[in-house]
Amino acid sequence: MITVLLVDDHILIRAGLQRLLEQTGEITVAAMADRGDTAVLMDAELTPDVVLMDVSMPGMSGIETTRQIRASRDASVVMLTASTDRGQVLDALDAGAIGYLVKDSDPAVLIAGVRAAANGDAPLDARAARAVLEVRPRNATELTKRETEVLELVTNGLANKAIARQLAISEKTVKAHLTRVFSELDVSDRTQAALWAQEHLGCANRDQGSRF
Repeated sequence: MITVLLVDDHILIRAGLQRLLEQTGEITVAAMADRGDTAVLMDAELTPDVVLMDVSMPGMSGIETTRQIRASRDASVVMLTASTDRGQVLDALDAGAIGYLVKDSDPAVLIAGVRAAANGDAPLDARAARAVLEVRPRNATELTKRETEVLELVTNGLANKAIARQLAISEKTVKAHLTRVFSELDVSDRTQAALWAQEHLGCANRDQGSRF
């Protein structure tokens, strides 16, 4: 049985999601919270398999709540919100969320996303994926702070696992950042990205024997 913590400040949405998930017979809602601080305490007590997290809530935002939950354990947090704004999606992934789903998705998509997150995969709504991978001008100012950090560590020869450990994020999140970096820089692999960083950001490869 997959256990879920629902975090949303709208009681009708929580009730609807609970009915939708529990009718599968393989998912149970262990608890529900309408505030971020409450969600942090509930997660620590219950350690659910998946946390479904709204972004916009009074007080602590879903993104900050995710960051605090991830700081205490390797939780599978999936954002569930109405927005596919690129900046918001990136902020959520930077905070440690492993997935991003949209509230007006088909119910089957949401259920599949919960199952995927429980299995350690990273469910990402197609609209959110298009938002983060949209073509941007190829210059350094279009890289987020976290994307730049990941790129610099790639240039230093670090593997994804080492990058994840150093930045305190999941390895899946590192891969997601690299996918966006490759798209934004119009390159196809780590070596090309590292060469771009050396030329445009002044990053030096500190591991001369590395193949990136």
